[in-house]
Amino acid sequence: MKINFKSLTTQVILGILLGISVGLVFPEIGSQLKVIADIFIKLVKMVIAPIIFLTIVIGIAGMGDLKKVGKIGGKALLYFEIVSTIALAIGIIVGNVIKAGKGIDAEAGKGDISQYTEKAAETSHGFMDFILSIIPDSFIGAFAKGELLPVLLLAILFGISLAHLGNKGKPVIEFFEKCADVFFGIVNIIMKVSPFAAFGAMAYTIGEFGIESLLYLGKLMGSVYLTMALFIVFILGGIAKMFGFSIFKFIAYIKEEILLVVGTSSSEAALPKMMEKLENYGCSKPVVGLVLPTGYSFNLDGTSIYLSMAALFIAQAYGVDLSIWQQITLLAILMFTSKGAAGVTGSGFVTLAATLAVFPSIPVEGMALILGVDRFMSEARAITNLIGNGVATVVISKTEGEFKPVHQVPDKKQITA
Repeated sequence: MKINFKSLTTQVILGILLGISVGLVFPEIGSQLKVIADIFIKLVKMVIAPIIFLTIVIGIAGMGDLKKVGKIGGKALLYFEIVSTIALAIGIIVGNVIKAGKGIDAEAGKGDISQYTEKAAETSHGFMDFILSIIPDSFIGAFAKGELLPVLLLAILFGISLAHLGNKGKPVIEFFEKCADVFFGIVNIIMKVSPFAAFGAMAYTIGEFGIESLLYLGKLMGSVYLTMALFIVFILGGIAKMFGFSIFKFIAYIKEEILLVVGTSSSEAALPKMMEKLENYGCSKPVVGLVLPTGYSFNLDGTSIYLSMAALFIAQAYGVDLSIWQQITLLAILMFTSKGAAGVTGSGFVTLAATLAVFPSIPVEGMALILGVDRFMSEARAITNLIGNGVATVVISKTEGEFKPVHQVPDKKQITA
């Protein structure tokens, strides 16, 4: 079988294998190559604020007149919040049970981690101080300081205001969509250097922590895949059964879109065909046009599972013992930051960086530990996101009486839900 060396996945695999080799044979050199991964992480963090602002504004404003579509939009947002929160909670529960990061001696590699605990203490204030810290001193100030929560607040207010403008706001929405394309283009450019970052991260991990660290990375990746599979079968499958259709038949129906996602690691790549498929499946065009695109910003179940499990993995690797209240706080933060992720390659990694920036008890630098396997987990994220948004669209269509029980698929064969 011919190997496609132009494929980013192939390049990342080669980078990982080369990094492992360098870390094993030249551990001292390998332990110094973390700087490559650090450069990549800084590049990713550079685009966090504008990407999250744009995706949330477009997601809210794209719903149009909130009064006109309030019922469907409100129902969809409520569904998104409930299901994605369940996904986050499941990720945290499984992460606590499996403890994939426990055993990696990250402290030996980083030395004293008191800098992180001190930072957490410095940023720990009262409730009113926390509320005030969310409100930026100026619109530009929120972006200049790189703080996520003020950016989230601005995005929500901006999106609601833009939605109320109706047709007057469409030029702004179109401009923001173009801006979003530019920033996601920057992300795609950054992702092209991910093989080098994977090489540096893996060389550092093996050189600093030893070959046994691969067992923990494999454990993380395996547990993430298993959790997402269980989520699809039992949570999404249970929801589908409640509303009269089979999750397995639905997955078989969108198998082409799933294969496209596997090849690109991006659920957004399948969006146009997915909209067509859902209309053929029986969902009305207006509901598909409203719910599915909005779900790409507000209903990323796979990303939610990944974020919670990856954050706990890093905390466990650095010996950060999170209390139940800290984990609840982490869950609350993830409920916001996960809404700013988009269905493109690397978005989960971007959002994880944003989450850890808000939750300083877990070191952002720990992302280097999982960079080598992030590419493989991105495929599972994207597939889960795709299926989750498809199920959401069918459910909202059925509850609104906008679903036809019998429908035509592209090959003209009649099927039922």
